[in-house]
Amino acid sequence: MSDLFTSIKEQVSGKGVRIVLPEGKDERIVGAAARLAAEKVIVPVLLGEESEIAQAAEKAGVSVEGIEIHNPVGDPLFDELVAAFVERRKGKATEEDARKMLVDPNYFGTMLVFTGKADGLVSGAIHSTGDTVRPALQIIKTKPGVSKVAGAMIMVRDAERYLFSDVAINIAPTAADLAENAVVSAETAQIFGIDPRVAMLSFSTKGSAKSEETERVVEATALAKEKAPELTLDGEFQFDAAFVPSVAAQKAPGSVLKGDANVFIFPSLEAGNIGYKIAQRLGNFEAVGPILQGLNAPVNDLSRGCNTEDVYNLALITAAQAVSE
Repeated sequence: MSDLFTSIKEQVSGKGVRIVLPEGKDERIVGAAARLAAEKVIVPVLLGEESEIAQAAEKAGVSVEGIEIHNPVGDPLFDELVAAFVERRKGKATEEDARKMLVDPNYFGTMLVFTGKADGLVSGAIHSTGDTVRPALQIIKTKPGVSKVAGAMIMVRDAERYLFSDVAINIAPTAADLAENAVVSAETAQIFGIDPRVAMLSFSTKGSAKSEETERVVEATALAKEKAPELTLDGEFQFDAAFVPSVAAQKAPGSVLKGDANVFIFPSLEAGNIGYKIAQRLGNFEAVGPILQGLNAPVNDLSRGCNTEDVYNLALITAAQAVSE
């Protein structure tokens, strides 16, 4: 286990953090839940039909004895959550609508988080990102001052830790979106022991090229500095100018960043997604996430290609977000 997860376990242990896992019929989910329950670091809550969960546990070679399980269909909490959902949606959903929607484990699980019966949610092993994020946006919603959720990856290699964002959600962010992402990403970095030094990335460094794309990053940098003047943040930067001291000294000698950035804000989703996967596959970094940023309570999205270790790790990360709220 990396130092990152050792420190996260120390951070969340003994706090009774409850993380709901809506995909209880999947053996990867059940395997992670069994490990979390055995270690007593956090409290996993599985959703699904008990027979399907038992079948998944048998396939995974684990026991779910003692793990809290809720089947949305006929659960004792169902009526209470339906009423809370109708109230939360304020005229956008009838009771009949709510009863149909809360049979969906992602909606049921998100309502457990919203009502304080769980502290966070991890889904996506067998659901799309939309299926995971949509209930969170409708029910939990974004924090005050945050208009859009962004997806970050913590990139880990030995003692090195960096944060890349947005790698998962917003295809073509505006300057305001990028600025917001920078500030929220710095907050996320601190949760995971990274003292944020934020680089706003582009294919230009300090005016070396000019285009609509580079000017958007220049504007985003100015907006981010207005939002959080205390942050060590600058742009626009090519990656080498943000990361390599000798290049920084040549290309941006007057910057507060000296080739020592550790939080990287990408100008588009394609850049962020490609960038983290290059670091992961060619640089042998472990990519942890995506971590959804900006919600009032933590909800995180697994890749459908995840393994049990990924589920376990993301549950710990979600717990760390919950205790930092």
